[in-house]
Amino acid sequence: MWARVTSIGLKGMEGYRVNVEVGTFVGNDSFKIVGLPDAAVKESKERIIAALSLLGYVLSGNKIIINLSPADQKKIGPMFDFPMAIGLLLSLHEVEAMIPADTGFLGALSLDGSVQPVEGLLPAVLAAKRQGIRRLYIPLDEHLPAFDIEGLEIIYVSSLKDVIGHLTGQWNPSIFKKIEVDRECENNRYLDFQQIIGHAGAKYALEVAAAGEHHVLLTGPPGCGKSLLAESFPSIFPLLTKEAQLEVLSLYQLSRNAYSQSQLPPYRSPHHSASGVAIIGGGQYPKPGEISLAHRGVLFLDEIGEFSKKTLDMLRQPLENGSITISRTHASITYPASFVLIAAMNPCPCGYAGSNAHYCTYSPKQILSYQNRLSGPLRDRFDINLKLSPIDLNAARMALQGELSKIVQERVKEARERQYDRYGQEVCNSRVSYEVLLRTNPLSDAQQSFIQQLAIKNTWSNRTQIKIIRLARTISDLQASPAITDQSISQAIKLNTV
Repeated sequence: MWARVTSIGLKGMEGYRVNVEVGTFVGNDSFKIVGLPDAAVKESKERIIAALSLLGYVLSGNKIIINLSPADQKKIGPMFDFPMAIGLLLSLHEVEAMIPADTGFLGALSLDGSVQPVEGLLPAVLAAKRQGIRRLYIPLDEHLPAFDIEGLEIIYVSSLKDVIGHLTGQWNPSIFKKIEVDRECENNRYLDFQQIIGHAGAKYALEVAAAGEHHVLLTGPPGCGKSLLAESFPSIFPLLTKEAQLEVLSLYQLSRNAYSQSQLPPYRSPHHSASGVAIIGGGQYPKPGEISLAHRGVLFLDEIGEFSKKTLDMLRQPLENGSITISRTHASITYPASFVLIAAMNPCPCGYAGSNAHYCTYSPKQILSYQNRLSGPLRDRFDINLKLSPIDLNAARMALQGELSKIVQERVKEARERQYDRYGQEVCNSRVSYEVLLRTNPLSDAQQSFIQQLAIKNTWSNRTQIKIIRLARTISDLQASPAITDQSISQAIKLNTV
């Protein structure tokens, strides 16, 4: 006999519908899985046989063929155990139930018949929604949030016995209760702006960067506060939306990295010894790298000049497109990588070039060589360039106390909402296309002439001029101005060309 059930396959973050077709025929005992299965899928045969035998189902005397369609897509992982077992029971008429095509199954099987969570469960659930699945049977994973997705009914099961009972109307699933997270504790995870003494100008620049998702390059001697500013930067980001939170959790699950069920944006700070694969992502079956784990958040590269030139040049595509495509022999996978890059760099190898308190022992040629570790095309992708100097702590303590991150965060949130309303989608000034930017924010003739004159005088590239317009628009958004102001253009020039 023949039966078919629906499941979901993954290709990176992208999912596709998999039809699990099961045929059983009278004949010599055999069990064959076809449809480009990998080793983990092939081993499903033994797990299914053991689980069904323990539940009292007899498979002997049958020739079993399971086809995972589409047959030209590589099937990876044990998440097809569960749908294959259900399809087999239907084919053998051990379970009499009508299962619609918009009902899906995901999960691995243990030898005792229990249904276990699998790697990539969260992105598979999101993909099921996109593929038109209306009901989904999945195992309960306490490390993931309870899914509350409109238009998709989630049924949590712990064993094949539960599923069979539910399909035949003999069992009702228990409700999985959400675990509430203490938001007050969450907000204390990152360093608060108020804890950083001085650097008022740098704090304002970071506020602009957070509001428009602009990339920032910090240059200054050791100990001047570059790392502290970067560590406090995520504290002024707006909290993640529900969709963004699920997207971030999906990336962490695919990479097998731990991540709390938090609404705070992610913050990643890899060491400069990290390989290109660790930063960008990759492997035989490409996994997300640091840039994807920083999606919707902040990537901090301390001592960026110490990273290999090859690794740094790999950042150019994600900085431009907000995604990274990893090509391998058997697959080409795209992961989201929309992050704000904060990079820190010393002015020279020792860090004290131009300092009045320390003597730099490097020649101008050596200093230039060190600065050139950051290529021109990559350096050109930083919207804000900040040169920091050590703070006089005694004078700074006497000054007014800085603002709390929570206050700055509210201004950033309001500025982003103005951008979302203006562009009709969740996109910020740094990422919206230049055509849309100018159409929705036309410059006056005087402003265009002013920027062109400075561009000719300072030999600015077209990219630099566009960056200044984007920065000016963000500054105007923070000031709640409907149009780009002359003052915001002047401030943008200072932030970009310092």
